[in-house]
Amino acid sequence: MTREEIIEKGQVVYKKPELINDVPMHYCPGCSHGVVHKLIAEVVEEMGMTEKTIAISPVGCAVFAYRYIDVDWQEAAHGRAPALASATKRLWPDRLVFTYQGDGDLACIGTAETIHALNRAENITLIFINNAIYGMTGGQMAPTTLLGMKTATCPYGRDVSLHGYPLKISDIAAMLDGTCYVTRQAVHTVGAINRAKKAIRKAFEYSMQGKGSNLVEIVSTCNSGWKMNPAKSNKWMEENMLSFYHLGDLKDTGAEK
Repeated sequence: MTREEIIEKGQVVYKKPELINDVPMHYCPGCSHGVVHKLIAEVVEEMGMTEKTIAISPVGCAVFAYRYIDVDWQEAAHGRAPALASATKRLWPDRLVFTYQGDGDLACIGTAETIHALNRAENITLIFINNAIYGMTGGQMAPTTLLGMKTATCPYGRDVSLHGYPLKISDIAAMLDGTCYVTRQAVHTVGAINRAKKAIRKAFEYSMQGKGSNLVEIVSTCNSGWKMNPAKSNKWMEENMLSFYHLGDLKDTGAEK
C-alpha cells in the first residue's frame, strides 16, 4: 500500500504515545533523550502498567523527565536514584519501578548506590544514558569519556596517566550476582531504536517477574557537548563509541529463573 493510499484510508501509521505529555521538551535538538522517553512511554502503555509505574528522575539533563512522561515520579538527590528505587520497590512490590540516569549521576556520584542496588537483586530497572560527557553542567569529562576524547576539563583529550580509564559500568554490573538482565543499546538508527525498545520491555518484564535487577545502557550522543551537529554526532558515535562500548546483551539469565 502506498503512502497516498494509507492517508486516503485514514489508517494510523504512527502516533505520539499517550503517556508523553504535550509540553515542549528542554533537550537540545538531536538529543537521544527524547527518543528514549518515547520508547519508555510506549513500553509502559503496551504493558498496561500506566497506573502502576513509579519512575525516579536524576540530577542531570533528564532532571525534568517527570514533565514529559505521565507516570508517577520521584526526584532523587544526585546519584541516589537506585537507593530511592530500592525503597520504593520494597514498599510497593507490585509497582514497575525504574530509574532514568545519565553517566555522571549513575556512574560517578552514584556509583555506590548503583552497584549495591543492582547486587541486591532489587527487582528494579536502571535506564542508563551514556553520552560520555557531562551535558547539563558544561561538557566536563565523565567517567565514561573515551581516551583521547576532548571535553571542557580535558581539552587535550582524556589521558590515562592523569584521568584513568573509561568506566564500563555495564560490564561491572553483568558480573554481579544480583543482576538478571544487563544490555547495551543505542537509538541512532531505526533498527537500533527497535532493539532498544525490546530491551527496555524485557528489563521491565523481568523486574515485574521478580527475577532480579536490570540495567539498560543506551549509548547516546551529546551534540551540544561534543560541539557537533546531530548528523555528525551520530557518525562520531558509530565510529568511536561503539567500538569501545559494544552493543548487545551482556547478561540475560531471565529465562533460567
